Amino acid sequence: MRIFFAIPVLALTTNSALAGPLRFEEALARAEAQAPSLRAKALEAGARRSALPAAGQLPDPKLGIGIDNFPVSGPPAGSFADDSMTMARVGISQEVPNAAKRHARTTRARTDLIAAEATLLSEARRVKVATALAWIDLAYAERRLDALERVLSRLAPLPSAAKAGVSSGAARPAQTLQVRQSLAALEDRRSELVAEVGRQRALLSRWTGETAPETAGDIPALTIDGAALRASIAAHPDLGAAHARVSQANADVAIARADKRPDWGFDVAYQRRADRYGDMVSAGVTISLPLFAGRRQDPMIAASAATAAAALANQEDMRRAILADLEAGLADHDMHHEQWVRARDTLLPLARNRAELETASYASGRAGLLDVIEAQTMLADSELQLLDREAEVARDAVRLVLTFGGNSQ
Repeated sequence: MRIFFAIPVLALTTNSALAGPLRFEEALARAEAQAPSLRAKALEAGARRSALPAAGQLPDPKLGIGIDNFPVSGPPAGSFADDSMTMARVGISQEVPNAAKRHARTTRARTDLIAAEATLLSEARRVKVATALAWIDLAYAERRLDALERVLSRLAPLPSAAKAGVSSGAARPAQTLQVRQSLAALEDRRSELVAEVGRQRALLSRWTGETAPETAGDIPALTIDGAALRASIAAHPDLGAAHARVSQANADVAIARADKRPDWGFDVAYQRRADRYGDMVSAGVTISLPLFAGRRQDPMIAASAATAAAALANQEDMRRAILADLEAGLADHDMHHEQWVRARDTLLPLARNRAELETASYASGRAGLLDVIEAQTMLADSELQLLDREAEVARDAVRLVLTFGGNSQ
């Protein structure tokens, strides 16, 4: 499926004193530079990158200072020099985790960095899509408001025509009330559109940092290629983040398994005795003995393996969810595109022809004022419906291309 979407934009009213006009590409660039969530994710990735060199390093050595064999009873009690075994000791000890454990910890730190970078890419994609949709929604809210203003301007003469018809006897007095009711309903619609413009302006401001943004320029013309989008799913940032979580879980399994291997350590000490005795040097090695693996290490290995299996299942679930979302989006786009074409080529021309015919019939005395009002109201609804359907097509195009397209999108 390949659908080319290009819709011309009507002139938009801007107020340079109150708002900053933003083109579509400018809004995306500003969001990329301004979004606090992106800065937060970038700082988190930077923190993981800074921590990476420390992973897998040996623990800090320990300095030991003490007195050995100090007598507390007998003839030499309380004397440092009377007993040959009494000595002041200063030494260094160093724990050395096994190489597999250090390697696994380094791998875990590396996967933490990869996960943080993947999360940054995912957040960047989310911000980009949200900004694009906010720009599209604001653009069409402004266009709907402009279209309704033109409708109200076109219908403004109807109340006077109704009064004239009553005065001439061509219309009933109640018909003037119908005119006022129809205009009041359109004024209510106008109030809703003004509020919608304000809401979408606030949303776009959130992403771009612009105080009171307004849209400028053309709606982006995007090509929807279903096959290309499906091929790009493997590079989707959310799937990359899920894959990074699988790598983290696998690294935890490796750490748990490394705990079954013995760690070792060594210590060296210099021992100072009284002047009439010689000084001594001691050295030793310690080795951990994982003798109770069935109650300690094995349960942790099983728990880590289960977590890794769950992460892998979540990754597959993420892939299926992304694919389902894409297929549903493509189906909606086909539907919205067909509805937009139908509204543009059939419904709006029919409503316009009916309004012209009813107006001509009213002028010749063959139709009543209510017929004209109904036809004009239907024309106004058709014009706004065309914009609604056009907006749906634009939203679909932007969301599909920016969400499922490659990283270059």
